[in-house]
Amino acid sequence: MTKTSQISNLDSARFEREVQATNRAQVFMSRGLEPGDTGLPFDLPNANSEESENYSLSDAITDIGCVVMFTCNHCPYVIGNESRIESIASRAREEGMGFVGINSNDPDNYPTDNWEHMQKRASSMSYPYLHDSTQEVANSWGAERTPEFYLLDNNGVITYRGRLDDSPKDPSLSTTSELSDAIDALLADETPDIERTDSIGCSVKWKV
Repeated sequence: MTKTSQISNLDSARFEREVQATNRAQVFMSRGLEPGDTGLPFDLPNANSEESENYSLSDAITDIGCVVMFTCNHCPYVIGNESRIESIASRAREEGMGFVGINSNDPDNYPTDNWEHMQKRASSMSYPYLHDSTQEVANSWGAERTPEFYLLDNNGVITYRGRLDDSPKDPSLSTTSELSDAIDALLADETPDIERTDSIGCSVKWKV
């Protein structure tokens, strides 16, 4: 191999490493809102309302804060979490906090996540269940999976983002309680020991 060929190969390898590093950085940078960021406003139709009234972020935030959850109808991780989601929603209300679920899945390619199915499922839910049919909210917040939780303080600042715990399908196997712990910290006017986890669940079903 000639010296010129060696230099060319080195340049190619260096370029490939730079591209990979850039791609990794772009993936990291594109993960949306993180703890310390302010939640972006939304105003979406509520499937859990006989009048189909819209519900906004400002409606959800109380003097204490709120939980915003990205969820859907069919994900087994959501289904496995249902009782605990209801428990955390009930706790939020007891503490004077808001709680809202948002379904951003593509309703065309995943019809079980369409408005009609949302309305049927909402009858068993104790909190507003909103339809992000354009996926603009999920995109702007950076939602990745269902379920995924964002805990906001009374100023709309995110204090925790991620999973409810480490075993969404089987509560008997959970060894952590990150969301509940973050709520404890918020109520104590403290910063959570863990502010960020990766959610565990199905990916948001994006439109193609």
